[in-house]
Amino acid sequence: MTDTFGSKLEGNIDIPQAENFKGMSISLSNVNAREWFSKTREGVKPWAEFFNFGKFKVPKSVAPVPKRVVRNIEQFQSNYLFVFGGLIVFCILTSPLLLVAIAACLGACYIISLKNQERKVRILGRELSLAQQYAAVGLCSFPLFSLAGAGSAVFWVIGASFFVIMLHASMYITAEEAEMIELEMEEV
Repeated sequence: MTDTFGSKLEGNIDIPQAENFKGMSISLSNVNAREWFSKTREGVKPWAEFFNFGKFKVPKSVAPVPKRVVRNIEQFQSNYLFVFGGLIVFCILTSPLLLVAIAACLGACYIISLKNQERKVRILGRELSLAQQYAAVGLCSFPLFSLAGAGSAVFWVIGASFFVIMLHASMYITAEEAEMIELEMEEV
């Protein structure tokens, strides 16, 4: 047996080869989710292009803004999804009570999964399915999330995402506009 560097290893240790780590792989059970995730991941434009400050220009009038926004959302849709995810992570990490509420909910789900591996959970002589147990955790966590301010966090993330994405999409010059600017500069 060899390790990732090709040297021999003793014993029964199974270490995956280095070629297994070349690309990120996520196993999703739903075929549609798997296809969507791979399409989204392939659609991510280079971040250097996304943050190319040379292509940010304030429009001279309001007329080209809707067209620019639509084209940029089509072009940078996957990048905007990552911006949205980053704002979610930022909101959760900066709200300690919300972080505790999420940890408690996930901890309860983990305990339920451990209990179901040992034996089925019975309440009042009735066996509860795993989905029913998760639903009970969800219902019980609503007051906790309400106290933690999850509602305001959701609306903050939606508002901040809308603002950041619309700001980028309305200021970033599309390829057609860049060609028009070059043509105007050549004429002068």
